[in-house]
Amino acid sequence: MREMEFKMERPGLLKEGDHITVTEGVLPSNYYYTIDPSLAMSGNFPFRERMLEREGVVTAVIQNDRGYYVKARFGE
Repeated sequence: MREMEFKMERPGLLKEGDHITVTEGVLPSNYYYTIDPSLAMSGNFPFRERMLEREGVVTAVIQNDRGYYVKARFGE
């Protein structure tokens, strides 16, 4: 299992238990992931940490002073 965190700009777009799919983006030396359809975005990951699974489940939605964050679990 792999757990990842995504930044969500507005509340209410996702909730715990939602099934999600992610799209992979490529930068010159990193990958990043976006929950479809552009609901939340991950940080950058080096090539060696590339995610293989594209479907997961939201495990938590967290609000703090920096905004809204989504934790999701993937079965790789």
